[in-house]
Amino acid sequence: MAMSRCLSTAQAPRLRLEMLREKLAADAEATSADEGIVVSGGEAAASSAVQLDPTVSQTFAPRVAKKREPKPKWLKAVLPQGENYQRLKSTVRRLKLATVCEEAQCPNIGECWGGGESGTATATIMVMGDTCTRGCSFCAVKTSRAPPPLDPEEPANTAQAVAEWGLDYVVVTSVDRDDVPDQGAGHLAQTIVELKQRSPKLLVEVLTPDFRGDADLVRQVATAGLDVYAHNLETVERFQRRVRDHRAGYAQSLSVLETARQALPAHALTKTSLMLGHGESDAEVRQTLADLRASGVDVVTFGQYLRPSRRHMPVKKYVTPEEFDAWQVEAEAMGFKYAASGPLVRSSYKAGEFFLKNLVKERQAAGVLK
Repeated sequence: MAMSRCLSTAQAPRLRLEMLREKLAADAEATSADEGIVVSGGEAAASSAVQLDPTVSQTFAPRVAKKREPKPKWLKAVLPQGENYQRLKSTVRRLKLATVCEEAQCPNIGECWGGGESGTATATIMVMGDTCTRGCSFCAVKTSRAPPPLDPEEPANTAQAVAEWGLDYVVVTSVDRDDVPDQGAGHLAQTIVELKQRSPKLLVEVLTPDFRGDADLVRQVATAGLDVYAHNLETVERFQRRVRDHRAGYAQSLSVLETARQALPAHALTKTSLMLGHGESDAEVRQTLADLRASGVDVVTFGQYLRPSRRHMPVKKYVTPEEFDAWQVEAEAMGFKYAASGPLVRSSYKAGEFFLKNLVKERQAAGVLK
């Protein structure tokens, strides 16, 4: 018995060292597999701070690292550059504004800020700060339970920036501000008022939070003078809890859109956006479109979910451009007034803005009034 205890004591450090080597190799494999990089067990051990005993055999079982699916060739964005891009960036910095283009790492920032082939620059202003009180698993915007207080000068500064840019269509969005008594509805409404006072012919689209389903707050924004009321459903019903913060919800977002439709003047439009690539089925997308039409939604956009970082939920599928084209055709056949659909399309993508601008003007000229 004494001899057995002596042997176990002598072997313990050696066994612990073998276990440590295996753990280091497993950890390195898990990290590298997520990034699509293969690192052998020997390389992982050598890169660690632990000094291994050279007298101990370092034979590891062969492992095959899982490779991340590469992004397809159609997911290419324009690099940010050009005079328009620099001008918009300068104004945003000077007036201390935030844009969803930057905060949410939108892949279209180079095309929209630079003006693309049309030469018409577009930016989406993000008001109420750059820090959200929610933590959706798809979103790159930073979060906090207690963001900095709202800037009372922001509505006027936003209107000044838009006037300097000479835009005739602007998209205003915001973070969620559950920490504010009215969740920022008054701030958004004041921004709309300032925009319209500074630029009376300006068409204003506002992408709003859900205000936790408070109909009075939805109506406060919807009746402030905007032309397009947007609120994003984001995904099909089955993935709501996986994709969005627990305070959001499928039925709640549909009720926001329906309330807005009822409060808006007849010429104004309601709009939402869906991200594809979470693993949703075609039947689920069709049911979502049917629910949106039943809620009076006029415009829908489809885009590819792209993972902002390893901390965010992974992409389940890269949807092909042909599939996006098919969803656009199907949505418009269901009665949506417009559908923008493509791998890099986002809720405020400029192609939709150009169409909505013309559509709203046509409806105004035709005398469509509430």
